[in-house]
Amino acid sequence: MAKAIDGLELDLLESTTEDNTGHRTALLAGFLGWMLDAFDFFLVVFCLTAIAREFHQTDHAIALSITLTLAFRPVGAFIFGALADKYGRRRPLMLALFFYSLIEVLSGLAPNYMSFLVLRGLFGIGMGGEWGIGTSLAMEAAPAKKRGLLSGILQQGYPAGYLLAAVSYIFVFPRFGWRPLFFLGGLPALLALFVRLRVTESDVWKKTRQESWKDLVQVTALHWKLFLYIALFMAGMQLTTHGTQDMYPTFLERYWHYGPSIRAWITAISMVGAIIGGILFGFLSDRVGRRRMIVVAMCGAIAIIPLWAFSSSKLGLILGAIGMQFLIQGAMGVVPAHLSELSPNSVRGFLVGFGYQCGVLLSSCVVYIEALLAIHISYAWAMAGTALISLLLAILGTVSGPERRGATFKSYRE
Repeated sequence: MAKAIDGLELDLLESTTEDNTGHRTALLAGFLGWMLDAFDFFLVVFCLTAIAREFHQTDHAIALSITLTLAFRPVGAFIFGALADKYGRRRPLMLALFFYSLIEVLSGLAPNYMSFLVLRGLFGIGMGGEWGIGTSLAMEAAPAKKRGLLSGILQQGYPAGYLLAAVSYIFVFPRFGWRPLFFLGGLPALLALFVRLRVTESDVWKKTRQESWKDLVQVTALHWKLFLYIALFMAGMQLTTHGTQDMYPTFLERYWHYGPSIRAWITAISMVGAIIGGILFGFLSDRVGRRRMIVVAMCGAIAIIPLWAFSSSKLGLILGAIGMQFLIQGAMGVVPAHLSELSPNSVRGFLVGFGYQCGVLLSSCVVYIEALLAIHISYAWAMAGTALISLLLAILGTVSGPERRGATFKSYRE
């Protein structure tokens, strides 16, 4: 492990000094886009009970808005992914960033529960569009030997956004309530300007793009089995992430009776563990394989469920939260590289993004199910039970699929 850590430090140093056709700006754009996406998404998670009180709804009624966001993400992946494969990665990425920024600000102005639900569904379209494009752009520019490491960094935009949401919640919510937090969601519009000025178009896309919509449809249809696998694989993976994250602040409030500040701090600390885990497991996947590192992380997460859900002390609860997210996001850190390597060049923006988000759709009910189960048993058992089932499904999906670690992104059309 010491050699692995030394190698990680060396690769991090090389990635900051190596001049490789704009891969740093592409990685930065993808990371920031996913971070701000997650920041906007997790504001609902933190403010769930406050929004429920203002709209005179139950916890599971507001949890339905989270489910709607997840369910509409494939729509965004379909639209923006197709545009990315036809017209390039940059312009659809800018459009997705601007769209979800606008919807997030409007969410803060929602006058009632129904309008809030509609806006969260629309937000899911923008959120679903960003990941596939940003991932394709970053992974196509990344050096093959560092793809796992850079994948881990890219994917950790998600817990970084969760961390940013937690910190914003700590300082803004007690003074101003939940609505001003959503106004901060307009920040990604500024990132669209950065993409316009600094990020170059993908060379892989330029060399392998299809000439017509008909060609895109035909190539995509040839790979329907791969698409189906990606969707099912990601359903298992997303069950683990959303099953352990989305209702966690509510679990801390309802089961542990913690106030806003303590809930936010515990969540923020757990996201630090997530970021470290994602980068470390992504780096190790370059050495020992993508699937192997995902399975190792998921098995570790199963072992830590008792500490995470049933700890008898605050210290144990914090350690369980850190460990769980270290392992869950460790596995997720491998995903951008793994899916990008499996996908053909000319339909990567669509196939990877749409398959990923269809997995989100298949898993989107987990938040609502947890909230309903908590009514009949307890939040601890609801969280623990869904986590165990989700992790087992994720392991099964991982071991049953293919792997192309270190694949070269060729310069011809598939």
